[in-house]
Amino acid sequence: MPTETTPADFVKSIVQNLVSKPDEVAVEQTEDDKGTLLTLKVAKGDIGTVIGKGGATAKSLRTIVRVFAANTEAKAAIGLKIAE
Repeated sequence: MPTETTPADFVKSIVQNLVSKPDEVAVEQTEDDKGTLLTLKVAKGDIGTVIGKGGATAKSLRTIVRVFAANTEAKAAIGLKIAE
């Protein structure tokens, strides 16, 4: 029986493959009446990698999160915040 992947686990698995310190990647998932917010925390030296040139990587991560939510049973809006 396959286990269900949460949006936080999904983002964490992607980001761990992008950064130089994958052990320091943490994703906190909070929910309120507006929807779900994922807060991504990475090592200080990896923040530039996660944001990318002109924010391209961050924009792509947000797009992937929205697609993941649309393909699961997520009924509320989902957002991604990148923090140090």
